[in-house]
Amino acid sequence: MTEKKVPYQVNGRPFEGVIVYDDSVKGKRPAIFMQPDWKGVCADTIGQARTAAGKDYVVLMADMFGTGYGDKPKTQQELRSGMLAVHDDLAFTIACGGAAYDALLAEANKLGLIDASKKAAIGYCAGGGFALEQARAGADFKGVVVFHVTNPNPAVAGTRCDIKGRVLAIHGSADPITPKPMMDAFEDELTKAKVDWQVMMFGGAVHSFCDPTVNAGPTRYDEKLCRKSYMLMRDFFAETL
Repeated sequence: MTEKKVPYQVNGRPFEGVIVYDDSVKGKRPAIFMQPDWKGVCADTIGQARTAAGKDYVVLMADMFGTGYGDKPKTQQELRSGMLAVHDDLAFTIACGGAAYDALLAEANKLGLIDASKKAAIGYCAGGGFALEQARAGADFKGVVVFHVTNPNPAVAGTRCDIKGRVLAIHGSADPITPKPMMDAFEDELTKAKVDWQVMMFGGAVHSFCDPTVNAGPTRYDEKLCRKSYMLMRDFFAETL
């Protein structure tokens, strides 16, 4: 696997995304834009990008928090504060996600890695919410897959849903971070917008089942469910892209 850092700027602030791909594969592959969780770009989330990419995709991983953010140890409160600073500023969420998408796509195209007609997005936890906000704003994703999304509903009430592609949400029925009423509202939003959507609900699962770094209480990794999640993602993209 190869990782290439890609810098960009938003409102004069420096950011640095990462392209993750298997360099042994020579053909062009679909581009999967990835919004990581609240840890941002770090060794843990790059590991998730490597798993998602495999030999099938080129993962374009966004940085929403600023260059070097993921390298610094943080408390839960610091992580929450960093995430909310993005989530609560919809204009920034869209601008930063768009800048990341444009910069990473341009570099991947320059490297001859991607089939630009096949573009999708994935997001983990808070990153799932960021990816959905971009999709609502009309980003040209043919499909969006969110894993145990933290903020599935619009940050700004009444936001128009202009999602152009299909949506797959993979979630836990016992997730206390994003309980059923939030997911019900998400499903209602997508239905009213006539989006082709699917929700795969794992019975009894809590939050962060695809994050190997968490193993307690309401956030808990589950190897079996994580493996199933990536299988579902690949099946979804195989029929979508």
